[in-house]
Amino acid sequence: MEKVQGEMEIERWERSEEISDAEKKVIQETWSRVYANCEDVGVSILIRFFVNFPSAKQYFSQFKHMEDPLEMERSLQLRKHARRVMGAINTVVENLNDSEKVSSVLALVGKAHALKHKVEPIYFKKLTGVMLEVIAEEYANDFTPEAHGAWTKMKTLIYTHVTAAYKEDAPGAGGGSSAQGTEVPPDT
Repeated sequence: MEKVQGEMEIERWERSEEISDAEKKVIQETWSRVYANCEDVGVSILIRFFVNFPSAKQYFSQFKHMEDPLEMERSLQLRKHARRVMGAINTVVENLNDSEKVSSVLALVGKAHALKHKVEPIYFKKLTGVMLEVIAEEYANDFTPEAHGAWTKMKTLIYTHVTAAYKEDAPGAGGGSSAQGTEVPPDT
């Protein structure tokens, strides 16, 4: 049976490729420049995410009704969440050589979003894609083809580890109900 392009893309997203030592170094070097502007970059990522995927705002009572990117940029709650997102990514980047630590951090993020916040897993794919776009644009001089390849593996690693919590929570996997398989509201 032949796969269509979309199915191949999904399959590629579902498995994490090994990040080589050279790629880890590229990710860490690039990230050190990004993290120097942690809050601003994080805010840029979240604003683009919410502008491109407005249905994602449904999970944030503090700013779900904000439409104006400038209003979002001034939101203290959005800035706080941006710092938390960037902090989690920083912990992952700092510990790329410790796969257990990476798995642990991303499992905590996944469980909180699956169980407590009930966020649909597709939003992590969208968010990591936006993260890659923003970093590539804002740090174009550092974002060589080699860096892009390494960061593509990094976004897949984040997505697969975070969404593994949704699979663990699936019925029959020892958990309760799962957010996996539910419909994502259309973006307006």
